[in-house]
Amino acid sequence: MLLLSLLGGAGSASAHAALKGSDPVDGSVLDAAPRDVTLRFTESVSLLADSIRVVDPENRAVDTGKPGRAGDRADTARVTLPTGLDDGTYTIAWRVISADSHPISGALIFSIGEPSATAAVLPDDLAEDPLTASLYDITRYFAYGALALLIGVTFFLAVVLRGPGEALRKLLLAGWLALLLSSATLLLLRGPYERGSGIGAALDLSVLRDTLVSRPGLALLARLGLLALAAVLLVRVRRQGERQEWGKGALVCGALLSVGLAGTWAAAEHASAGIQVPVAMTSSVLHLLAMAVWLGGLTALLTVLYRAPRTLTAAVVDRFSRLAFASVVVLVVTGVYQSWRGLGSWSAFTSTAYGEVLVAKLVAVLMLLVAAAFSRRWTGRLGAAERARRAGDETGAGAVAGESVAGSRGAVGAAVTAAVTVSAAVAAPVRVPERVGAAEADAASDASDSSNASKSSSSSNSSSSSGAADSSGAPDAPGAPGAPGAPDSSGPTDGSGPAGASGSPDDEDDAPGDMPRQALRRSVLAEFTVAVVVLVITTVLTGTLPGRAAAEIAEESAGQAAGGVTASSSVLPFDVGTPNGHGKVQIDLGPGRVGKNSVQAVVFGPDDGIATVPELRLTFTLKAQKIGPIDAKLTDRGGYWATDTLQLPLPGKWTMKLTVRTTEIDQVTVEKSVRVS
Repeated sequence: MLLLSLLGGAGSASAHAALKGSDPVDGSVLDAAPRDVTLRFTESVSLLADSIRVVDPENRAVDTGKPGRAGDRADTARVTLPTGLDDGTYTIAWRVISADSHPISGALIFSIGEPSATAAVLPDDLAEDPLTASLYDITRYFAYGALALLIGVTFFLAVVLRGPGEALRKLLLAGWLALLLSSATLLLLRGPYERGSGIGAALDLSVLRDTLVSRPGLALLARLGLLALAAVLLVRVRRQGERQEWGKGALVCGALLSVGLAGTWAAAEHASAGIQVPVAMTSSVLHLLAMAVWLGGLTALLTVLYRAPRTLTAAVVDRFSRLAFASVVVLVVTGVYQSWRGLGSWSAFTSTAYGEVLVAKLVAVLMLLVAAAFSRRWTGRLGAAERARRAGDETGAGAVAGESVAGSRGAVGAAVTAAVTVSAAVAAPVRVPERVGAAEADAASDASDSSNASKSSSSSNSSSSSGAADSSGAPDAPGAPGAPGAPDSSGPTDGSGPAGASGSPDDEDDAPGDMPRQALRRSVLAEFTVAVVVLVITTVLTGTLPGRAAAEIAEESAGQAAGGVTASSSVLPFDVGTPNGHGKVQIDLGPGRVGKNSVQAVVFGPDDGIATVPELRLTFTLKAQKIGPIDAKLTDRGGYWATDTLQLPLPGKWTMKLTVRTTEIDQVTVEKSVRVS
């Protein structure tokens, strides 16, 4: 389903950098040709050899030379235009790499003198290959999961189990191998992904060489190197033996490697650009480590619960519970900081795509915490059951020992009584030797020691009964209890007595401990399932334009419109008749001529601040020619509404009709005329 959705919805990349302005302005008509083209972005970007291409009115490429910077600012891109450009409409196609390693692209137009009758067609190589982008994104998801698995299982073995575990050996190897393969795949796909070309470019040595010297490429190389060191460490720990605890050196090396692996993400993601870079990178590393320890540890816990549940004691689960709680604390602290850094304001929670995805993540995290609370409760019950079982075992052992002593004393007394009774019955003096030989004494001692508690008790009772019968003068009948040659009535000695009455030790262990363990297995499975959802949403969030950047773009667009630099700028006030249900919408139409046009609409609330509405619909009607209404099909871009595909077929005075919906039931329609040349 993920693959199909990515392939079906592949388009322009959505990332943390965005174009916030240009010179010339998109859709502008100039009296003279500009000397250069400058693009301004919301954060620093990396440039490709052909980051900016200019196409003339005849669909021919304009020689612009190598792109550079404007004033040595990393958030700009500039190319110099040649002199003697003809009149007409020029198209600027651009593609850069944002600081969080995502490529972004777009196009804008400007005209010299008079706009051209037809618009230029962009070259085919400027279109992004959807298969390459989809495979790269899927591999990123895979790499995040592999990182969580590798670090989480390692911490689970080192901190929770405090030593190697056979049940997790294959899982640990799978995490290492998955991260190795995904990192190598990302390194190969990086070049085609940046350029928007096909997968075949992954084997182009020149493309790979450019990738290896870029910041994302260096981060991936560092990751592969750290994975090689991790392999050496894992092999060395493996050779120590299954029963030996990990030494301090191995623990320190494992922790440093984990920090380094998380750092390869922070160095190539959004934390490496923007405000407060050192704090942001530290927060990003801690956030990734806490995520990996918690979610990867959940996977390890779930695996042990299914493969070797008897080895998972309450103490082990309790140690993981404390480790998970510490991870949650780190996630909350770093998550709050990163949310503030990405949003910039409370209103961005509902007015930007970043805020909406963040809200979805917060809801999923709350569900995860609820599942974790159930796991903590069953952890406590499992510990109580194990303590009760140990207390019962100690009590039973003491009772068996007491019965053995009492039974031994009763057996001695009964033997003496029986001997005296038999002697009196036959009325014949019996000579008792003064000293029993050593061999006979040893045999008697061995026989006494080998009798169990139940046999001793039965022998005592039988002897007492025969003693009572003998006291009445009746001799023991052959075969009667206690008589010579009578069968042993004390019962079998194979464990069916008091020590073995409950069945096998496994059955005895199942009774008090299995129910909490099985319930813990179910709660951890639910926790793991929600954790996967959180991981997916987190990966989506890393590729979404932050609310701070969206607000900056909206303000830039509004400022440009207010300065009259666009082809057409209109302000339409509205009022739905409810409290705080009024405001205005600023609409910028460019280039305002026949053919393809772009529209940007910014909604302002009663306080003149940028506001959000659930729906904004814009149509154009040419009443003189009875054409329309033509729906502009505005889409929410996070802070503003826009479209780049509006087609106006004829010049004239068009009626622009705007419908603003503020709630599920409150909406109003306003209109204004605009001239199209």
